[in-house]
Amino acid sequence: MQKPAMNPAQIWNMSFGFLGIQIGFDLQNGNVSRIFQTLGAQVDELAILWIAAPMTGLLVQPIIGHLSDHTWGRFGRRRPYFLAGAILASLALFIMPNSPALWIAAGMLWMMDASLNITMEPFRAFVGDNLPDEQRTMGYAMQSFFIGVGAVVAGALPWVMTNWMGLSNTAPPGEIPETVHWAFYIGGAALLAAVTWTVYKTKEYSPEQLAAFEAARKAGLGGEAEQNVQAQRSASQFRRGAAIWLIAGLAFAAFVFFGRQDPRPAALDFLGEVQISQELFVLAGLVAAFGVIQLVAGMLRSKGCDRNGFMEVVNDLFAMPATMRQLAVVQFFSWFAMFAMWIYGTPAVAEYHFMSPDPATRGYQDAADWWSLLGSVRNGVAAAAALGFIWMASRIDRRRLHSANLLIGSIGFAMMLLIRDPQLLWLAMIGVGIAWASIVSLPYAILAGSVPASKMGIYMGIFNIFIVVPQLVAATLLGFLLTTFFDGAPIWALAISAASFVIAAIATLFVNDTAATAQLAGAQA
Repeated sequence: MQKPAMNPAQIWNMSFGFLGIQIGFDLQNGNVSRIFQTLGAQVDELAILWIAAPMTGLLVQPIIGHLSDHTWGRFGRRRPYFLAGAILASLALFIMPNSPALWIAAGMLWMMDASLNITMEPFRAFVGDNLPDEQRTMGYAMQSFFIGVGAVVAGALPWVMTNWMGLSNTAPPGEIPETVHWAFYIGGAALLAAVTWTVYKTKEYSPEQLAAFEAARKAGLGGEAEQNVQAQRSASQFRRGAAIWLIAGLAFAAFVFFGRQDPRPAALDFLGEVQISQELFVLAGLVAAFGVIQLVAGMLRSKGCDRNGFMEVVNDLFAMPATMRQLAVVQFFSWFAMFAMWIYGTPAVAEYHFMSPDPATRGYQDAADWWSLLGSVRNGVAAAAALGFIWMASRIDRRRLHSANLLIGSIGFAMMLLIRDPQLLWLAMIGVGIAWASIVSLPYAILAGSVPASKMGIYMGIFNIFIVVPQLVAATLLGFLLTTFFDGAPIWALAISAASFVIAAIATLFVNDTAATAQLAGAQA
């Protein structure tokens, strides 16, 4: 017994909601730094203001994954979360450009990202639930196609309204331009409409059906599939882990504290003129927080309080299949690079290519519109590349394909420094677009074949931790790196992105793609 193959129209409907989700995400990614700077934020403050987005994903995605795994009712398993998140995200998109102050805009970023994560996380598990192994690459590539199309629409909206509709892309100091307002309004409506289409045009398998499919799948793979063995950590193991992470976090916090003093202790003389950023306190806190999580888990385990959602998430985190652990390294460096681009893309192009770093000038706003339009080029390429992956993945090892795509993306980032004429930056976006299409499709296709169907949601949520953690590291570390080593020039964030993609490409070659290997062996038999 195996899941029946779906026809292209069914896969289209199942993935269509991602069109709206990505319109929301790309409006956020392409315009939030612009909103922050318009409301008074300095370039070196952008990274810490952006920390709301990854923090929200870190908290929301595992929780939603766990809840959706255990949900079943008249509206299905994943679809209730699609719709609820879409309604909240649409409201946030309408409110965000009307923020009267910087702190309100930062709060709205938190709300918007939480809502988008509530909608997005179950969509990843939805493909794993509904498609057989041999169609999962197609399913995730179709999501990637809609991600590209949605991002093209979102990226083009401000530029189109300025250049075709005659709306103003400038405003008095401290006010958001009219084009940004209307882009967010249109995006909110599109998000809700696209997700609603998927909710009403798709169905889901019941938990009993999924269990039967999973049993048949494991039998068909001849026991080669990775098993989700719940290696229950003891209370003492949790306590030891807690001690290590707490000590590391406190030691790093002390390093940051004394590194900021003038004069510094003699032991820190090696720092010379290096400026220690206060954002590093947040990074120290995150390290310590993982220790606190283990400390709580150890206390619950010692008291026998194991049957709760918190312990299930923690247990599954420490019992990840080997393929998932290998992919985690790939995801970390891939998403670190992308988040650096989202934070610093607008100020980098404004300063390096338009020579207009002041957000109050027309040159800066023109640069912001141009960067937004370049996002449409990047994501248009991604949409086309995603369709190509459907054909290529059946003929090329998915690991080598993903590694090659990341190297192409690294070249694209490097070209951002080599090209000074902003009119030619579309060349760089071709490389980054190919890598982006690969990042949002191929790792998920590899992962879905290595985790049990009953835990598809929670493992997709945990997998997204390795998207969120690099974003948190970027938000807390990039400001320090740029200020200390690159005189605060945001263009160098894209050089860091290029190096990060190279590391991710190398790590991809060490991933064990269990399901694809088994399918290939079956095809050759």
